[in-house]
Amino acid sequence: MTTQAAQTATTTATARRAVPPIPTSRIVGVELRKMFDTRSGFWLLLSIGVLSVVATAAAIVFAPERSLSYETLTTALGFPMTLLLPMIAILAVTSEWSQRSGLTTFTLVPSRGRVIGAKAIATIVVGIVSMLVAFTIGAVGNVVGSALAGDDAVWNIGPAHAAQIVLGDLVGMAIGFTLGVVLRSSAAAIVGYFVLSFVLSGILLLLAQVREGFTDLQPWLDWNHTQVVLFEGETSSVQEWVQLAATTMLWIVVPLVVGLVLLRRSEVK
Repeated sequence: MTTQAAQTATTTATARRAVPPIPTSRIVGVELRKMFDTRSGFWLLLSIGVLSVVATAAAIVFAPERSLSYETLTTALGFPMTLLLPMIAILAVTSEWSQRSGLTTFTLVPSRGRVIGAKAIATIVVGIVSMLVAFTIGAVGNVVGSALAGDDAVWNIGPAHAAQIVLGDLVGMAIGFTLGVVLRSSAAAIVGYFVLSFVLSGILLLLAQVREGFTDLQPWLDWNHTQVVLFEGETSSVQEWVQLAATTMLWIVVPLVVGLVLLRRSEVK
């Protein structure tokens, strides 16, 4: 009887210690909250709305009246979005190491893959919401600017083009996210992003201009080229979509897989 009672007590204690896993939705919610909690993250996200208003106002004031359209305003909004959204993606990953919160995070959720996946989902959500805010501000600016000029508002961006613009910004965020996973340092990842965006893309563009044989190869290697094509709404042929897939595989998928392997094996302090 004593043995049976001990076994029953052990079984009961084990059952009580069994804790259900944390749902992914809760982890995503925590990661979203963490993106706003820090001063850098808060002001970076706030600057998206502020710069969107500033860019829209500048386009209304300085653009010729007859050329003012929704496409003009969207182009003006594109520059701050292209720079800020990848920075948000980088900080979403590197904050665990720069703020030394990784030990707490990975203790509460030992599966590092789930944490990184939640960060990726949170990054995509922030990117899509930011773009919707920018499109809304641009639409309001188009109505106001056209009314001030005494002309009808020109809506020359369709749903397909808008979807490609959002996809182009998500590609940029994916590049930043990948650099964050691989380097796990905010400063290094930010510098790496600008090197890839401006230095490397400039070198590939220069090679395409001076070497005729490299012209056809550039769209398959230069992710910035395929991103620009997305922004311009010109990705329509099968070959252009395949080129986008090729640059995504080269600059996002392969480095991200390598970075995840290294991250899962690295020591968190």
